[in-house]
Amino acid sequence: MPKVLHHYLAGFPKSISPSCHAAEVNGFVYLTGQLGRDLDNPEAPLPDGIKAQTEVALRNMSRVLAALDLDFSNVVSMRVYLSDFERDYDDMNVVYGRLVPENTRPARTCVGVTAMARGALIEIDCVAARA
Repeated sequence: MPKVLHHYLAGFPKSISPSCHAAEVNGFVYLTGQLGRDLDNPEAPLPDGIKAQTEVALRNMSRVLAALDLDFSNVVSMRVYLSDFERDYDDMNVVYGRLVPENTRPARTCVGVTAMARGALIEIDCVAARA
């Protein structure tokens, strides 16, 4: 059986859920979902609006990837969860399109959900591959 590495990253707040920041097996890294919370002040209120929360969530994801010596070009798949799909899908895509490089955009699923931790409007997780 392959060895699973559970990454608990120094300098990052604990995950909201009882989970590691990322798990790695067979060259694939699975990131725990990122909210639009401030990683340097995790108890601060979430920013207002889907655009702001999307930006913070993607920047958080980029920061976690960098701590693992990865970046968006390593991401194979992303899943985006929206608490108000109809209202927020287009605005989320505006920010996503600006922050995720066009030439390396991963496969992506986006779904509407009923609620998320801390009343978040968005959560994004991903799977990255080590090159």
